[in-house]
Amino acid sequence: MDCYASNVNYAQLLLPDFSLIVCGYLICRYTALNRTVWDQVDKLVYYLLFPLLLFHSIVKSPLDWAHASTGLLAAVGVLLSGIALSYSLPYWPGAARFFSHRDHAGVAQVAFRFHSILGLAIIERVAGAEGLQLMALIIGVGVPIANVGAVWPMAKHAQTGVLRELARNPLIIGTVSGLLVAVLGIHLPAWVQTPMSRMGAATLALGLLAAGAGMQLSALAQAKVLSAGVLGIRHLALPLVAWGLCVLLHLPPTASQVVLIFASLPTASSCYALAARMGYDGGFVGALVTLSVLLGMASLPFGLALLS
Repeated sequence: MDCYASNVNYAQLLLPDFSLIVCGYLICRYTALNRTVWDQVDKLVYYLLFPLLLFHSIVKSPLDWAHASTGLLAAVGVLLSGIALSYSLPYWPGAARFFSHRDHAGVAQVAFRFHSILGLAIIERVAGAEGLQLMALIIGVGVPIANVGAVWPMAKHAQTGVLRELARNPLIIGTVSGLLVAVLGIHLPAWVQTPMSRMGAATLALGLLAAGAGMQLSALAQAKVLSAGVLGIRHLALPLVAWGLCVLLHLPPTASQVVLIFASLPTASSCYALAARMGYDGGFVGALVTLSVLLGMASLPFGLALLS
């Protein structure tokens, strides 16, 4: 596949998501479905639909821990590197005077969280069944780590009790529950999986529409350095870290593809919902999610190009 073809394919995958974000913005601003309506949608997605989607995406795919261990190690290394780089932003020379610690706590998650549903869609087309299984395992392990990394600075800064916030975070509950079911080998009957699958199909659309409804692009002008920092980590630094780990660990081609795609994904659309629910600037985070989807059209081909 040449570079041009790769860009076309990723654009086709990302543009529908971006279109939903734009639709949410326009609907909220120019119709009777105003902010009051979308506040309730936020709660539905955050507390029910997205946790169910994470749970189902893990339990529906068999987990082969031994076969995928090296690829999983590389992906966890990418994720931990993103958390460390994001947390270090206020300590970069001269950076702290451009943004507050509260602003940083709310948007730090953008630098290392990942768009899991988009990742599954891309991997299925690029790396086949073997790659899909590895990506499911990475999501299962990565989501709790990413959510702990996201909740920690917000809960700490808001002084709401970090462990309490982590224990009741619905995304962590959904993911950990899915991992337990998968590890124990419990098979859910079709009459349970079918409604989960259908609710999961609605999750992405509603989540992206809600992110668009809460978006305030004007907020980006007030924190340009912070925006550039978290998006630079997400779309430039992490693909390079992933490439280095693939070389260091001598990953086979399929595992390398999966790890580099994982590292190059846009940030999670649920970043907006988490920030809004914990009392931070959801509009600012929603704007960063939108920009991240756009930047993903460049970072995904860039990440795979590193393999050559």
